Amino acid sequence: MRLILASASPRRAELLRSAGFDFEVLSADVDEFPRAGESAEDYTVRVARDKARHAARACGDPAAAVIAADTEVVVGGRILGKPGDDAHAAEMLQALSSAAHDVLTAVVISVKGMELAEVVTTRVWFVAMTDEEIRWYVQSGEPRGKAGGYAIQGLGARFIDRIDGSWSNVVGLPIHTVHQMMAKVNGSPPVR
Repeated sequence: MRLILASASPRRAELLRSAGFDFEVLSADVDEFPRAGESAEDYTVRVARDKARHAARACGDPAAAVIAADTEVVVGGRILGKPGDDAHAAEMLQALSSAAHDVLTAVVISVKGMELAEVVTTRVWFVAMTDEEIRWYVQSGEPRGKAGGYAIQGLGARFIDRIDGSWSNVVGLPIHTVHQMMAKVNGSPPVR
């Protein structure tokens, strides 16, 4: 079965590749602005579903399985999104410092007109960050383009005390969940 990752994220591609999945990349540009009254979970599912549907139409292969995902960092019920600039990244990190937050990833797999959707939540605890540490981390450039303004797989790991849940979910794609969903779709997941 042809497998398509509907994402331009190099982190998602690396996670899938490392887990032995053979796939093509077809990014999907969709509306990623939260709607009024939309919960974080509903938002992530909507965005992932829109990505999957867009890529399924664009690939032109009705038998292809499309994997799409959306990852969001939620603190105090607020979706942080990706920082717009370095000052915004610093604000996000200040909100995360000394606090726990949730990382939600919605995974949608679309194949032959069928859609499966799962939302995985991982709880992440940050240590207290000094203003100097926040400044240093923001200046490293790593927070740019990252949900919540940090990368657990990079320099940001030094500020994470512990997690409860899937590490790959925090990176951007809960691999075990993808594996289970592909098994439901295909009987066995496509591997090299």
